Amino acid sequence: MPELPDLECYLLALRRMIDGQRLENITIRSPFVLRTFDPPIDALIGLPVEGISRQGKRIIWQFPDELYLVVHLMIAGRFHWRKGAATAKGKNDLAAFRFAEGTLLLTEASQKKRASLHVYRGLANVEAQDRGGLEPLNCTLSQFEEALQRENHTLKRSLADPRLFSGIGNAYSDEILHAARLSRSSGLCV
Repeated sequence: MPELPDLECYLLALRRMIDGQRLENITIRSPFVLRTFDPPIDALIGLPVEGISRQGKRIIWQFPDELYLVVHLMIAGRFHWRKGAATAKGKNDLAAFRFAEGTLLLTEASQKKRASLHVYRGLANVEAQDRGGLEPLNCTLSQFEEALQRENHTLKRSLADPRLFSGIGNAYSDEILHAARLSRSSGLCV
């Protein structure tokens, strides 16, 4: 599952590949992936990507006129870059975003298609989707401790709770606990 380290890698790669590039075409191959209808996704065609950021486990593409494309990869969603004009034709291909230098495919290798695309107008609408978790890469030790002790959960559940920590999920909470030599079921002593 793409979580904080994976998403940060995606951000670096996407900034290098599509930041400043004009979105030439969008193909939605699977109807369930697009979860919003106003504004329509076609409103993004012809616009340049002005920025790429992250909100929790969501990747946000910023466009002119306060338009935003929010991508949630969920468990099995991935991006694949193809040089030139590629098409979404594989069984796992959900959408294709064509740019002058290549095509970014959104795929999901899962029977339960959970990845999603949302188009919003206005930053306030994007921010309304934020689960409110602390950004682990931008916090102090005392802020981290406070968030960790806010709820009476096991360490694993606290680390994976998007209301407490942004971008950490099941897989990396296990990695964190393993590196700290702690049990997955360790309780918090509050």
